[in-house]
Amino acid sequence: MNVRRRSAAVLAAMAVFGGAAAPAVAADPSPSASPGTPPGLYGKADPQYDGVWRQSLTLLAQDTVRMVPSERAVAWLTGQQCADGSFAAFRADPDAACGTGTMVDSNSTAVAVQALAALGGHDKAVGDALTWLTSVQNKDGGWGYTPGSPSDANSTAVVIGALAATGADPAATVKDGRSPYDALLTFALPCAKGKGDGAFAYQPDKDGGLTANEDATAAAVLAALGKGLVTGPGKADGTAPACADPATREQAAANGAAHLARAVAEDGHLTSSLPGAEDQPDVGNTADTVVALAARSGAASAAGPLAWLEKNAGAWAEQSGPAAYAQLILAAHATGTDPRDFGGTDLVSALNALGPAPEGFKAGAETPGEDGAKDKKDEKKKDDGKDDSGFGVWWFVGVCLVFGVGVGFLLSGRNRKSGS
Repeated sequence: MNVRRRSAAVLAAMAVFGGAAAPAVAADPSPSASPGTPPGLYGKADPQYDGVWRQSLTLLAQDTVRMVPSERAVAWLTGQQCADGSFAAFRADPDAACGTGTMVDSNSTAVAVQALAALGGHDKAVGDALTWLTSVQNKDGGWGYTPGSPSDANSTAVVIGALAATGADPAATVKDGRSPYDALLTFALPCAKGKGDGAFAYQPDKDGGLTANEDATAAAVLAALGKGLVTGPGKADGTAPACADPATREQAAANGAAHLARAVAEDGHLTSSLPGAEDQPDVGNTADTVVALAARSGAASAAGPLAWLEKNAGAWAEQSGPAAYAQLILAAHATGTDPRDFGGTDLVSALNALGPAPEGFKAGAETPGEDGAKDKKDEKKKDDGKDDSGFGVWWFVGVCLVFGVGVGFLLSGRNRKSGS
């Protein structure tokens, strides 16, 4: 999903480098570069801020196309888990015990749960992660990025997705009488016939007001529907979602979908901009919007932004890396589109080429034929050294900018989404 409102500095860096969807991230007070890309991890960019996120999205995307991921890739992800069940964005030395200085977070933990639950066979890892997540649930029923931080729409949404992916009932995961859905509704804007009509905010503003955020809205629509990052087309009812009092999560999802539909109606995509610069297409959040619209109202409701992605997202994914390809595969899955011919791009082969080759296909799955066999053989070759992750670039720049203005905490918007 995938997934989140950032500080102004990070948004600025995002606009410049076109990074893929990614989780909310808190700034490490003493960041240090990772010592190269670890074996088994997809992508070659520094994984410090997104390793678990991009790996989890990759495994989820491979699972949707009925591929059996590389054992080495899965082992890399499970090896990142701390003894208490939590995950950090990346641990350079997974053999070392997680201590008080290990910055574990809800987003990395929840997305890892979704990936491991989809693959199956990881019951203990999933159970331990869920136990940790419920132990750090806030009193309002939601989650912040790090334990004890205020709840936000994106973190709450990705945890709801983790609960739903494991068959747990998010409504029954209660803290002080409040469920995650209760928390999610506190971020829903009313129908005020303004620009943000029906959207979701990332968090309340300093004055308690709510500002519409498309990134948070796409994440929250899925969560309000009780869905995770992987979803098929919803049932079309023949009517466009309309805004009404968001008294229920179902109505809040309809409101958010209506807002997103309006946001992409004119150009087919969302936009982001650097202050003082021209608006630029926000490809990652547009992909998240496709998933949210399709999940709420069927594939036809996402036809416009899907067509725009098929025409324009290939170069962005090639530059941005594995999480970007995974996002597009999830968008294709949500709309019933073939990810092996997405605007002329084979998203599956492109993703597989960025890490260890998958083991094969699940029983009953279609195989790609001779061309696919060649692709799989080529996937074992070393990449040509091209930077495959816009995430590493824009997060590095964002962190530098944030430190420059004295900001100590980076807030995200679901640009998985979506890490790269």
